[in-house]
Amino acid sequence: MSVGISRATGSVRTAVSALFFANGMMIGSWAPKLPVLMERLEISESTAGMVVLCLGLGSISLMPVFGAMTARHGSARAVKLSALLGVPTLLLMTLAPNLILVMIAVLLFGGFMGGMDVSMNANAVAVERIRRRAIMSSCHGFWSLGGVVGAGVGGVALSELGEASHAILATLAFCAVLAFALPSMLVDAPDEREARTPLRLPRSPLPYIIGVMALCCMIPEGAILDWGAVYLQREMGASLSLSGWAFAACAATMALLRFLGDFLRQKLGAVTTLRISATIAIAGLGIAGMAQQPLIAIMGFGFAGLGIANLVPIMFSAAGNLPLLAPGVGLSVVTTMGYSGILLAPGSIGFLAESMSFSTIYLGLAALLLAPLLMSPLARTADFADDDGAAATT
Repeated sequence: MSVGISRATGSVRTAVSALFFANGMMIGSWAPKLPVLMERLEISESTAGMVVLCLGLGSISLMPVFGAMTARHGSARAVKLSALLGVPTLLLMTLAPNLILVMIAVLLFGGFMGGMDVSMNANAVAVERIRRRAIMSSCHGFWSLGGVVGAGVGGVALSELGEASHAILATLAFCAVLAFALPSMLVDAPDEREARTPLRLPRSPLPYIIGVMALCCMIPEGAILDWGAVYLQREMGASLSLSGWAFAACAATMALLRFLGDFLRQKLGAVTTLRISATIAIAGLGIAGMAQQPLIAIMGFGFAGLGIANLVPIMFSAAGNLPLLAPGVGLSVVTTMGYSGILLAPGSIGFLAESMSFSTIYLGLAALLLAPLLMSPLARTADFADDDGAAATT
């Protein structure tokens, strides 16, 4: 590989990594905002659950739209459109004077951030192809790192500067990263043979079973994102600035392990990595659920993040390499089912919180992870070989 090509591929990798960071930062900025919205609008947990549900509905609605745009025009155009449309949504959410307008703003926020998520993952796959080297786990690591900045710094900004200033600062930071990354991102084109392939649901049950595994893995992450701050504030009396670290701690440890994820899978294999990860995540959620003090709960969420980190990347790799399925078909099923867990299921937690404590809910989520642990042998297809027959490396 020439120096010029090496620099070019390095540039597009940097760009897509920055996009993951920007998306994670915006999602992280949402994490400490829900308690503020609840206080400003004077709404209960069940009503807040409807607000959170709008986040998921927006994403699930627009993800297929931007997925289709990616298939027809390449991921670069879809990334740019979704990111630019998403720029004002956090501000709209902040300036909205009533519940209905807030829900509309949250719907748009979830939709455009979800559309950006789908298309930037497709762009990362395209970068992997030209580099002939896996980068997906590290890209998700940058997303988690962005979540740390968005949630941790966002909680402090909300507490010290107020809701409006926080939204302005988060939006400016998002725009700055986009200005850096968008001009340098890989401009890809869809494979014409895949573009002509009719869309069909697979008949094999495997992608749907792996989709259930991904669903079980992503529900706890969504629950920490949307309700961790509320849990610390409402049940443990934590301050607003401290409560933002519920998701920040989880995102920080997720980032660390995702940067190591490809290496660990290479050494241990996908099935063993999945089993160890699920066990750690179960223990972390158990600690958070049984905690009596905010700092112990934050430690539990951080420990859970260590385990959650590589569960979903393994599921996505396994789905993308299922035998007898066209490229991308299994992955599309699993991503849709998985993201419904992180986006839609946490909305129901607000309704559950009306009749039970958040500590009980987090203990229940720990039990939920027993499903992917027991079905871990299905992840063996994540251990794939490259075109030369050698194991893929980072």
